[in-house]
Amino acid sequence: MRNPWGWAALTGFSLLFFVFIYAPLFVIVGYSFNSNPVNMMIWERFTLDWYTGLFGLTERVMDPNSRAAYIESTDQMIAALKTSLTVAAFTTTIATVLGTATAIALARYRFRLRGFYNGFLMLPMMMPDIVLGIGLLIFFVTLGMQLSMLTIVIGHCTFLTSYVFIIVQARIAGIDPALEEASADLGASEWVTLRKVLLPQLAPGILGGALLAFVISMDDLVITYFISGTGDTTLPVFIFGMIRRGVKPEINAIATLIILASVVIAAAGLWLRSRKTD
Repeated sequence: MRNPWGWAALTGFSLLFFVFIYAPLFVIVGYSFNSNPVNMMIWERFTLDWYTGLFGLTERVMDPNSRAAYIESTDQMIAALKTSLTVAAFTTTIATVLGTATAIALARYRFRLRGFYNGFLMLPMMMPDIVLGIGLLIFFVTLGMQLSMLTIVIGHCTFLTSYVFIIVQARIAGIDPALEEASADLGASEWVTLRKVLLPQLAPGILGGALLAFVISMDDLVITYFISGTGDTTLPVFIFGMIRRGVKPEINAIATLIILASVVIAAAGLWLRSRKTD
């Protein structure tokens, strides 16, 4: 018989946990529609100006000097967004190819130190971001590489490959190897078996891992902060710089858009990961 007190305590704890996790996000979203430009904690009225202002559609500032600074800040934010999208696109492509190939190799081939490689790929995920960021910075400086978009892509690939590897590995574990053996018995080469038998079944896991890698690359701050150059500022680093000078209303709008995009992409990735092939 279920203990009613225990069930009530578990339910109450679960509610408090979700409130603790998600309440700050709802606060950010709510205040992104507050028209008060000075104190966002004091509600004035509902407005969409902070969203339209991000794309230069609203002229809230009438003073020429202030408006020039506002436009410059908006242009810098758009440039940072483009940098983040470029880095995420390259990183996702590279990490998806490497993670998928590694997962297939470790699942379908037997070789020495196979268990070592399997555990070694988990290490970047368990390592603290600040340690990985400092290590990458020292590595690039030792090689004499100038910090740029290239170093950001390399740095992101070092840990995002592990995420793709784990998702694809979980997917390939549920695939019957007899299908590939049957393909080989029918005369198909290894390349044909990989392209027409294995990869179609792995497609949901591969797409899910790619979407997760894209989200993490777009949101990464700590590692990117250490390995980014002066002219290659990503959106999270740019927002961090804005917050250090004070929380502006535009930051709430930017954060809300990032939350929305992250939720959509992460939900799509989880759906693709759990999707069963016919």
